[in-house]
Amino acid sequence: MAPIFKIQDVVNEIDTISSFSNEHYGYINNEYHAYLNRQTGELVTISNEEIRAVEEEHELEDYPNWQQEMIQQARKVFESDDYLPLPSKFEIHEYSIIKQFCYSIEDAELSNELLFQIQGSGVFRRFKHAIHRYNLAEDWYSYRQQALEQIAIDCLKANSIPY
Repeated sequence: MAPIFKIQDVVNEIDTISSFSNEHYGYINNEYHAYLNRQTGELVTISNEEIRAVEEEHELEDYPNWQQEMIQQARKVFESDDYLPLPSKFEIHEYSIIKQFCYSIEDAELSNELLFQIQGSGVFRRFKHAIHRYNLAEDWYSYRQQALEQIAIDCLKANSIPY
């Protein structure tokens, strides 16, 4: 019998890969991908570098010990049908979540101010400053958490995975 998955575990994993992969967090050199083992419930995160090492069949000895383990894990992921890819940063659309949050603000003037702040470059930095300036940080983090939970639920439901 397949395990029942905790939504929060899946949310934590997609949140982590989204954060590490987003350019606005400074990690532009590597992209991360998360996978869920349908049989064991194990969550696995691997980088593009480890994926490339598997695809291009690089020698393990060319990598440090810690990365050799990650490359072996990546091989397991790609050699098995047991692993489900979790939503990537491209499927999460952080900007869309921010925009919907801005629209959800009942105070029309404040909502418009936030929408103005998320125009052009530097969106994430300006938004972060704005939510703190207007004491909306707790509301934002709660809203974002709910949005990520819905993304996780939709992913699990679409793949008939109990949660």
